[in-house]
Amino acid sequence: MKAFASKVEEGREGENGKPSVGPIYRNLLSKNGFPPMDPDFSTAWDIFSVSVKNHPHNRMLGWRKIVDGKVGPYNWKTYKEVYDEVLYIGSALRASGAEPGSRIGIYGANCPQWIVAMEACSAHSFVCVPLYDTLGPGAVNFIIDHAEVDFVFVQDKKVKEVLNPDCKSAKRLKAIVSFTTLSEEEKDKTFAIGIKPYSWDEFLHMGKENPWNIFPPQAHNICTIMYTSGTSGDPKGVVLTHENIAALVRGLDLFLEQFEDKMTVDDVYLSFLPLAHILDRAIEEYFFRNGASVGYYHGDLNALRDDLMELKPTLFAGVPRVFEKVYQESSRRSQSNKEKSFWHALQLVKARLGGRVRLIISGGAALSPEVEEFLRVTSCAFVCQGYGLTETCGPTTLTFPDEMCMLGTVGATAVYNDVQLEEVPEMGYDPLGTPPCGEICVRGKTVFTGYYKNPELTREAIKDGWFHTGDIGEILPNGVIKIIDRKKNLIKLSQGEYIALEHLENVYGITPIVEDIWVYGNSFKSMLVAVVVPNEEITNKWAYSNGHITPFSKLCSLDQLKKYVLSELKSTAERNKLRGFEHIKGVILDSQEFDMERGLVTATLKKKRNNMLKYYQVEIDELYQSLSIDKA
Repeated sequence: MKAFASKVEEGREGENGKPSVGPIYRNLLSKNGFPPMDPDFSTAWDIFSVSVKNHPHNRMLGWRKIVDGKVGPYNWKTYKEVYDEVLYIGSALRASGAEPGSRIGIYGANCPQWIVAMEACSAHSFVCVPLYDTLGPGAVNFIIDHAEVDFVFVQDKKVKEVLNPDCKSAKRLKAIVSFTTLSEEEKDKTFAIGIKPYSWDEFLHMGKENPWNIFPPQAHNICTIMYTSGTSGDPKGVVLTHENIAALVRGLDLFLEQFEDKMTVDDVYLSFLPLAHILDRAIEEYFFRNGASVGYYHGDLNALRDDLMELKPTLFAGVPRVFEKVYQESSRRSQSNKEKSFWHALQLVKARLGGRVRLIISGGAALSPEVEEFLRVTSCAFVCQGYGLTETCGPTTLTFPDEMCMLGTVGATAVYNDVQLEEVPEMGYDPLGTPPCGEICVRGKTVFTGYYKNPELTREAIKDGWFHTGDIGEILPNGVIKIIDRKKNLIKLSQGEYIALEHLENVYGITPIVEDIWVYGNSFKSMLVAVVVPNEEITNKWAYSNGHITPFSKLCSLDQLKKYVLSELKSTAERNKLRGFEHIKGVILDSQEFDMERGLVTATLKKKRNNMLKYYQVEIDELYQSLSIDKA
């Protein structure tokens, strides 16, 4: 069997109460040690500035103007044009009081201004802090305060959220710069709380009139603080250095050099995944490294197909939910003409992606083998799936585009990482067993330095130099990794959003009709469901007022009661400002409390989540089936 990873150290049994650990695996390109870094770049600023020298007239950033409600063709800025804007924006920040190390927030949808602001941060050793509102209510306020953000670049429609009275941390800001313009009302509000407001053109002009020399960073300097979901509400700030970014890009260089189909300056990427997430940021950095082009979607995800047809990208990246939709639509259309179903699907998928896609990347959550195989066959493109976290600066593992034997896995260890499995005895996972299974631990050049202002959480996550991901993996005989479970009750839905299950159970548990609740979701589904034990007294009152005279156990099988419980859960979700993907979309009602007799809870009444899944599996599958039919 062909090996895709090198075993550089054998596993060992734990000592003094420590868990057992499996062998250390490395990429075959790193079996004798990590390859040397590229001497041309050691920072994110080097990645961009070197490409400006090598490819000044190449198209770099593309966008579509909307005039009178109509979306026009793509307009482009060259690498040299972007570089000039970066110098002006950086100079304006310095003229406004920003110093090396200052934290600069960027808040809004992907667009050229986002990247210009990001590169200006690199030019002057500022720290880029993306602000991402779907982390939950109050996240923007929390991040501005926690990261001590001094200046914020804001998309025009997001300005009102920064100026909202609930965003109390905005008062610490020195200036707000709109991606476009600010209304007079918005300017008045910013002045009123002591913040200087600028339109994009005004800030560019200030930089032009007040030029500053750049102050490039060192490899060990902080490049960005990316905030990601925390289990108990507050986001956690992942500190990534310039070396992390440079190692990511160099590793991708070496990885892709192995394949016949090389990336060129003519490649085009459609950016619609949030730049505040590591996946899109990693891909764009790699495109900039190669002097290639990035075109941004025009802001409407429902009209993404129009951007695809206009841009005709050669690389398309998405989260599993995007590909699931393509698969479902293709399946429905193909069934109407069974004799030509394969050819119909082939033409449909290729056309839907613009007709020129050579490589498809799926990340953010696990892609089901069924959908992956469908994409490989029908897209006429290579499909690459990766596994990684913000903490690992993106891909920790990658599948080989041309290896069908990696189907259903997340591939082999990336070039600048070591991977090792650690025993999880309470879940029965043994890295020295057959097959070897355990918590995935990572170390290497792309691993973050820690959580900003949170040494306790950092110590919990990084032990003996290894970052503990919380994901459970299985090592296949060829060294390829398969994700099989999650150590903590934090899961990703198929669109790549994290869900803290126990937190949601605490929120939904306050609903009067809920006696107890178990929330369930997995990374192959986009919706959450729940098993609810209704409160018997309140249920009986509902039954009486709705003309139902039947025992409690039979009431729990009524569709009307399920709809009522769902409506109550929805009210609770809205009152607590839960995000849309945190809303429960379907329920199973159980008249019996979760008990030890059925093995559903521990002696201290903690839910045994694996046991509960096994117990309710059939009903859960049926519920998801009915939800998918309703949605279709």
